[in-house]
Amino acid sequence: MLSIKQTSLEDLDNPDVLLQSGFWGKLKSEFGWQPLAFRVHEAPLLLLVRPFGRGFSLAYVPFGPVGWGKAQSAEFPELARALSPYLPRNCLFIRFDLAWGEMENNHGRPALPSPFRKSTMDIQPPDTVILDLSLSEEEILQGMKSKTRYNIRLAKKKGVEIIETGEQGLNDWYDLYRMTAARDKISIHSLKYYHQVFKLAQEYGNRGLDLKLYLAYHEEELLAGNIVAFHGKGATYLYGATSNRKRNLMPAYALQWQAIREARQRGCRSYDLFGIPPADNPDHPMHGLYRFKTGFGGTIIHRPGCWDYPRRPLLYKGFRIAEGLRRYYYKVLRKR
Repeated sequence: MLSIKQTSLEDLDNPDVLLQSGFWGKLKSEFGWQPLAFRVHEAPLLLLVRPFGRGFSLAYVPFGPVGWGKAQSAEFPELARALSPYLPRNCLFIRFDLAWGEMENNHGRPALPSPFRKSTMDIQPPDTVILDLSLSEEEILQGMKSKTRYNIRLAKKKGVEIIETGEQGLNDWYDLYRMTAARDKISIHSLKYYHQVFKLAQEYGNRGLDLKLYLAYHEEELLAGNIVAFHGKGATYLYGATSNRKRNLMPAYALQWQAIREARQRGCRSYDLFGIPPADNPDHPMHGLYRFKTGFGGTIIHRPGCWDYPRRPLLYKGFRIAEGLRRYYYKVLRKR
């Protein structure tokens, strides 16, 4: 029998899983989501509810419950049924972003039993690269592709300087981020969102969370910037921006190496580069990102992505069609 009880956001301060922390719930609450906190067999669980349309809503669980893996996949239907009484009547479905990962790409195989269905869109990137920071700096460097090591040295040789800052550097960074979004045809949040991320991170700083903005300069010209979260025993690269100028100086490589070194010095066990295309496919519009991130070595992890538990099956079908069309527009048409 599944044991579940509702609790408070403060009870979710488990920084090792950033997207299941009270910090993440509080952040999302300021941008249209209602966070609900639970304990499932004592495992923390953050669930987010978002209204849409005329009186409808959806529920989303990012990488939770904490500690649940593939071995618990058969328990998810019971978990969804147990969560349903806490949700609005017209909540169409519960979407679980599954946390476990494998080295083999199993995206085509069912990850959860019926009545779950694979979502038409993934919210968090299911494929990523994770570095083992228990290794020495020299071992981490040796695990990289030779071109990546060369680019790290090149940036240093050419005088690229890395400055560690915080919220005060966001306005300049955001100008680069908008440039990056236009170049790569990706959607981004407003500047207000990123300011709020930093403000909340300061509030949660005594609970094992620290957020840093690294800026790369050359001759006082801002070339690139990364936002990295240090949380518990992990570090995650969240957002990156690069200028269209002086890209040959390889500032993005210098930024990643700076964050990797600091994460290791802080005692983090892993560094998550947080998102790559599913395979080394030259035809993929983000193939350059794949080559960049995998160049740092580490382990390529494939997660199952998002799976939906329909609560209102007929209405869910309509939502699914609309979401599929939206996905086609953003993932295909906008990339052309």
